[in-house]
Parts: sequence; C-alpha cells; structure tokens
Amino acid sequence: MKVGVLLPMGNHGSAPEPWPEVLAFAQRAESLGLDALWVVDHTLFRFPGAPERGIHEAWSVLAALAAATSRVELGTLVLGLRMRNPALLAKMAATTDEISGGRLTLGVGAGWHDPEYTAFGYPLDHRLGRTEEAFELLVALIREGRASADGQWVQADDAAILPPTRSSMRILSAGRGPRMMGMVARLADAANIAWMGRPTDPVLVERMAALDRACEAIHRDPATLERTVGVSVRYPDAIVDGPSPDRGKNLDGALDSALPVADGLRAFADAGYPEVQVWLEPMNIAALERLAESVALIR
Repeated sequence: MKVGVLLPMGNHGSAPEPWPEVLAFAQRAESLGLDALWVVDHTLFRFPGAPERGIHEAWSVLAALAAATSRVELGTLVLGLRMRNPALLAKMAATTDEISGGRLTLGVGAGWHDPEYTAFGYPLDHRLGRTEEAFELLVALIREGRASADGQWVQADDAAILPPTRSSMRILSAGRGPRMMGMVARLADAANIAWMGRPTDPVLVERMAALDRACEAIHRDPATLERTVGVSVRYPDAIVDGPSPDRGKNLDGALDSALPVADGLRAFADAGYPEVQVWLEPMNIAALERLAESVALIR
C-alpha cells in the first residue's frame, strides 16, 4: 500500500505555516519513506461564525517541492478546475512534472467552497458544466499535447504543450454526485473519496459502488479506475478536528503505540485500496514520525 500525507499549509485549522516549516515537513516525510506529498487547493476559508483563514497557494508549493525533493511522489488533492484556465494548467503540470522528474499526479475536481470563488471573482453558475469543459480540454492536452475547444465556457485554438507533457501522467479526480462521478469514470485514471476513518464507512462503500456504476454505464471496466482514499488520522494531542468534526470519520491513533494506526491502514489495504492520503492531526513532524512507525509495521 502507498501512504501519502497532506502538507500543513493552512488547511487544517490554523494560519498558514511559514514556508520553512512546510518544507521541513515535506523533506522529513520523504526521509521517513512515505510515498507521496499532497497539497489541497484553496485561496481562503470563510465559514459562518468562524474567523477568516488563509492558506498557501497550492501550485506554488507543489512546484517548489518538485525541486526540493527527489523521490517522493507529488500530487494535488484536488485542484479546483474553475480556478485556472485548463490549457494553462496543462502547461503548468507539464513543467512541474518535468522539474520533479515525472513524479506528479494531477488531481482535479469541481471545487466546493463558494466564498473563495466569490472573493476571487470566479463565477458560481454552471459549476459542473464549466468543470466538464475544463476537464475535457485538460485531459486532451495532457494525453495528446495539442487540442482545441469551442465550448460554452472553455475555448482554445490549437493549444500546444511544447515540449509535450508526459502523456502517462496520472490524472486523479474526486466526485460525489452522479454527474461528477460520470466525469471521473470517463476522464480520470484514479478516483479519490475522502475523508474516512475505516473502509466500512457506509459513505465510502456507497461512493465506490457509484463509481462502479458510472464506469459500467460507459462500458469501462471498473477495475481500470484506480481507487484511493483520504484517511483522517487523529492523535490524542490534536487541538483541532481535522477535515470533519465527526469523530467517527477519524482513524484514532495513540501516543504510546503504532499499532492502532497500523491496524487501521492495514484494514484499508485488506479492503482492496492500494493507496491512501493521510490527513494528520496534529499536522506536525512528531505526528508524521508516529505515522511512519505505523506504516513500517504494514510493510
């Protein structure tokens, strides 16, 4: 099983960590043998009744890590397709993948936090229509290196990625509703469902079944769509909830034993999931080292 980890960059209940702390976390994860580093894609957080929070820009962090690491895989979980011109995003992906030596997974989705879209001037209408047109052009440019589009919201006139991108770059996506699930089945190499604490979670089971149905509807073998799961690991010294206030969504760790997290991760492997992305709480190097001890027990 591949075990990756999300980076602390302002996405877990605090102000953005200074860049030296983000870099130290990433390089320690690589030295500990974890398989991947993942960034989330937001510009700010505005929730009712809560203080406004900032976050580092995802692609800037990812490009810096492409040069600052050498082995660990890199990925986006996931980029909001409505935030960037898809043709330019394909060019950005090609460049960052080149810098990293071919370690990039390009994760994309529809986005969900409306206040940041409003604040930065992105339209809220036709969310899935805009996403679908952008997704189609992005995939065409990654796979073929050249494409045109004449959609309602997305246009490109013989856009070319020069030098060409790595056509085998893994494209990952996430979805909940039927239409987005259909896009994942049609356009992605891998799917992600997050955030879970155990493989028997009814939401996880149903969404994976929905992905199967979406593949079958277009005559794609569901086994050809890789499945990944975002796993929320929470240790007793955490001071914020993590990705969900529902503690039942967490895999609970212990301060004095690596076994609870090791057993939890092994359960995902036994359920047929070859890759997980871990959201740690607390999101610091001490917790990272505890996670690595657990990962070592399942290898």
